[in-house]
Amino acid sequence: RDNQNIGKITTQSIMWMGTYGLTDKINLIATLPYVQTNSTGPTLHEMHGIQDLTLGAKYNFFSQTIGAGTFKTFGVGTFSTPLTNYTIDFFPLSIGYGSTNLAGRFTTNYTIEKGFYFNASAGYTRRSNVTLDRPAYYTNNTLYESNEVRMYDIFDYNIDLGYRKNGLQAGVSYLQQNTLGGGDIRRQDMPFVSNQMNFYKLGGLVMYNLPNVKNLAVRLSGTYVIAGRNVGQASSFMAGLLYTFHFSKEQ
Repeated sequence: RDNQNIGKITTQSIMWMGTYGLTDKINLIATLPYVQTNSTGPTLHEMHGIQDLTLGAKYNFFSQTIGAGTFKTFGVGTFSTPLTNYTIDFFPLSIGYGSTNLAGRFTTNYTIEKGFYFNASAGYTRRSNVTLDRPAYYTNNTLYESNEVRMYDIFDYNIDLGYRKNGLQAGVSYLQQNTLGGGDIRRQDMPFVSNQMNFYKLGGLVMYNLPNVKNLAVRLSGTYVIAGRNVGQASSFMAGLLYTFHFSKEQ
């Protein structure tokens, strides 16, 4: 359905991401994005700002050589919360959901000696309620005389197939997200923060360690929404740099 008040939505972000290897089995992770949204339509104003700080830990609790490769399992726990008081009641241009989240993820990886790998991962995100700057709202065929909105939890999973060897990584992925509740966008209304936002994505990734610059890698990736519920049919592209600092004296 075409809406001339919106046009096409573009979201741009720049993100700092750090990973610290605490031990051979434990990584500490932190991310902080700055997000900007805008529309080609004539009536909606762009939004921008610092979004949510995410802190996490990743643990490799099993590793075993099986056949011609190595099988590993990982557990990841993350905590995220907004760092600024950005507006959440202005979708699809809001820069975030405004909830504080706790998430857990289980990942398996099998890599064979020739460099081919397979990943399977599933995660569950517990989201806090959020508050609006108005005393009432209508969603899911119900009028709520409150400024507090229940945010439903999220379950997601993805599978990845790829190749990683001699400084090159390339792969394809499939990702599915299901919001465990929430209403649909009403026909004559804008999206709402607690809508049931489900999607199915295909993705691709290429990362290459530069041979003439030690410890520096270039990363390119993209995704495409092939189907969804209360989610736009979007394409996304990402380019980034990854630099590794070695604090250990070991080579």
